[in-house]
Amino acid sequence: MRTLAGFVSAVSLATLLSPLALAGMQGSTFMRKAIEGNLAEIKVGQLAQQKGASEGVRRLGAVLERDHSKANQQAIAAASAAGVTPPTEPGEKERAEYQRLAALSGARFDRAFVKDMIKDHEKDIAEYRREAKAGGDEAATYAKASLPTLEKHLRLAESLERRPGG
Repeated sequence: MRTLAGFVSAVSLATLLSPLALAGMQGSTFMRKAIEGNLAEIKVGQLAQQKGASEGVRRLGAVLERDHSKANQQAIAAASAAGVTPPTEPGEKERAEYQRLAALSGARFDRAFVKDMIKDHEKDIAEYRREAKAGGDEAATYAKASLPTLEKHLRLAESLERRPGG
């Protein structure tokens, strides 16, 4: 009897941890992180519009705010369809990065902002590509649809890095 109970428990655990179940958990985590990231990019974009010393940084800030606001609406819809409660504010790490940038001004702000946007978008693109390949759920569909915009943001930030005073 003990062996049968152990077998049933093992089968139940295997079912819970099946690749499909794991993909769903990963998709949920991805969607929460994507929404937190969008919220952070909106705020940082607004900050760049206020504090940017160069026109290029202010323009990138406006693009980030606009594109990530639109992306966040799509992410919230995808999360809701997947049964994920969407976060309402950026994550702790993103809030700390915002505070660090908010303390800077002038050319120091511009350099740090551009460097952060390059690093952040490189990381995001890698995560979104991974999620896009993971399957056909809402999270993968959202990731695939978002990649061209993230790649555009990376190119814009890289062009500012190469062109001081943007």
